[in-house]
Amino acid sequence: MRALICGAGIAGLTLAWHLERDGWDVKIVERAPRFRHGGYMIDFYGPGMEVAKQMGIRPRLLATQYPIDEVDYVNGEGRRTSGVTFTGVLGDGLNVMREDLAQALHDEVRSPIVYSTSIESIRRHADSVAVRLTDGTREEVDLLVGADGAHSRVRELTFGPEEHFVRYLGRQTAAYTLKDEELHREIGMRFRSLTVPGLMVAAYSQRDDGLAVLFLRQEPDPRLPDDIVAELTRHYGHLGWILPKVLSLRPPASEIYYDQVNQVEMDEWSKGRVVLIGDACQAVSLFAGYGASLAMAGAWVLADELRGAGRHVPGALTRYHARMAGPVAEIQRFGRQSLEWVAPGTRGRIVARDMFMRLMNLPGANRLMVAPLATAGKGLIKPHSAPLIDQTGRA
Repeated sequence: MRALICGAGIAGLTLAWHLERDGWDVKIVERAPRFRHGGYMIDFYGPGMEVAKQMGIRPRLLATQYPIDEVDYVNGEGRRTSGVTFTGVLGDGLNVMREDLAQALHDEVRSPIVYSTSIESIRRHADSVAVRLTDGTREEVDLLVGADGAHSRVRELTFGPEEHFVRYLGRQTAAYTLKDEELHREIGMRFRSLTVPGLMVAAYSQRDDGLAVLFLRQEPDPRLPDDIVAELTRHYGHLGWILPKVLSLRPPASEIYYDQVNQVEMDEWSKGRVVLIGDACQAVSLFAGYGASLAMAGAWVLADELRGAGRHVPGALTRYHARMAGPVAEIQRFGRQSLEWVAPGTRGRIVARDMFMRLMNLPGANRLMVAPLATAGKGLIKPHSAPLIDQTGRA
């Protein structure tokens, strides 16, 4: 059985790992010119952590994790206004950079990855999918997987235009990293954030004097700006705190992540032998804090349904959607609700947020904040006592 996976991100690499060990011939295409470094910090736990254990990569993630368990809110002078400590709240979970998780997956995948390549056209047949790639080559496969993100090309070709499925949440976000010893020392190993009505900027330290900066802004117009550097300066340059220095040390525009805050909502995730996974069909938004875990869980569930399905691929794809749809919808609801707490639109809401954060420091109270995430997806992943072994006897 042959599978073509479009997208070498967390969902695509996780699925490739499992299909390889089930005897599939897998090829991955990725539109980026190379492995994508950078990214943001993720809270990684839940079903994704169970998948990581089964794949044998948990020790590597533990070695690269960041011990961030404190969130501080500050004003324009850098003075703390509120905060909360989350020690032990994630249980078996941890904080890792998206890049470190993706690299751990990448290093375990044996299938070829063809970069600077995407899908040009798709023709679905009863027993196969004919695909033409942007490099001019053609593939005939038993399964085509769109793991190519919220702006999925596979989804567009199979289901229709993006605007039919992408839900804009009225915010735009940006992120980049820089190196500065003084800023690294000031922020320390915690997540520090400044909020004014409709705007949020947060920073957290990385290794080797690194600093990651994350911006969030309310914006009713979904169109992205032509000049993102000017946009960041205009909205954040007057806020004080560390912003003047952070903006002066920004990387070139080409290295700044800038996008809408979106969710993807679809009634079906497959047609024939074409299927979507990860953000292509279930994006919960950056601020829901569960996307990587759901991406790995979805890949595991899809592989689990395909295992033993033989050539009855379409039925396996339908069952995969049925198992995943409920947990995804639950996390998406949580993500929409959390946005108003991340970047409150009024000063009154900021005051209410700060009061709430102070209450969360009461013993056991902060577990209420992650309760919806802790239970979502529970039972999706069947536990295994050891990493899966493929037909050659290799883990």
